[in-house]
Amino acid sequence: MEKKDLRIVYMGTPDFAVPTLERLISDGYNVVGVITMPDKPIGRHQSQLQASPVKECAMKHDIPVLQPERLKDEVFLEELRNLKADLQIVVAFRMLPEVVWAMPRLGTFNLHAALLPQYRGAAPINWAIINGDTETGITTFFLDHQIDTGEVIQQEKVSIEPDENVEDIHDKLMILGADLVAETVQNIIDNKVKPIPQEQMHTDEPLRPAPKIFRETCQILWNKHTVDSAHNFVRGLSPYPGAWTYIILPDGKETVMKIYRTSKKTSCSTTNAENASPMIIASKGDSPSLCVCLPDGALYIEELQLAGKKRMNVADFLRGTSVEGWRLGQ
Repeated sequence: MEKKDLRIVYMGTPDFAVPTLERLISDGYNVVGVITMPDKPIGRHQSQLQASPVKECAMKHDIPVLQPERLKDEVFLEELRNLKADLQIVVAFRMLPEVVWAMPRLGTFNLHAALLPQYRGAAPINWAIINGDTETGITTFFLDHQIDTGEVIQQEKVSIEPDENVEDIHDKLMILGADLVAETVQNIIDNKVKPIPQEQMHTDEPLRPAPKIFRETCQILWNKHTVDSAHNFVRGLSPYPGAWTYIILPDGKETVMKIYRTSKKTSCSTTNAENASPMIIASKGDSPSLCVCLPDGALYIEELQLAGKKRMNVADFLRGTSVEGWRLGQ
């Protein structure tokens, strides 16, 4: 089979899915339709509509776009059938009903930002970093009835460096994913695919889930953290949605501080750090710093944002703000 003879329907929405679509198009694959989320209202009065990044890409290349509210809607299903796809590819979309993923003769495969069977779920990059992993990767797999449980087609590994955050790994996997999807499609054309059931894949570690991240997930509960785990927690939520903590001001009022970047030291500039509850300490002068002292060391805050203020590095923050008397809330 030639590339031009394989009819592909592509499903995706955010920036992460754009390089893969661009790669399929530039490699000459026959993308006959794109499925993406409906345009999203934006602006103060929600009076403007914003197209998804994948829709904008498809329109640039004159590819038909479908934007169903409901994936089981019969009008949408008929439109999808009329595209006569041989293969469907899903990258950062939503859970598909069987009537959709089972439609093409060659099935539907998904790109997942983890090394399945590890980190099944909506936030695999976040949780890999939060858990302190030093390696992650991407997987192509065929969809089946359960979320992220289908037979694995191909995988690629990538390292997680000690100070890399979600944005860093997202961007790595976004580019690597485009290569892996293109390679997977070509192997399907060449009949070289030998899918492996996930139950047969060996892993030395217990399986870890990757559930959706909510606001309450992002609160830093200091008494439950070591310096390492707090550092991983911050970078595992940076830049979005952002780890946060309550700050109790000298007048007793509370505010919220988001923390985007941290560094670690094994000692803290307080004499009773070994027995202290988490505390916040600031120093100014030539090297202004802001740190949280934990029993096993100090977590230095490098970039932060107070509620209602702009995001800034700690030196700029301390030049304009006194933190005397601030306490950490739980």
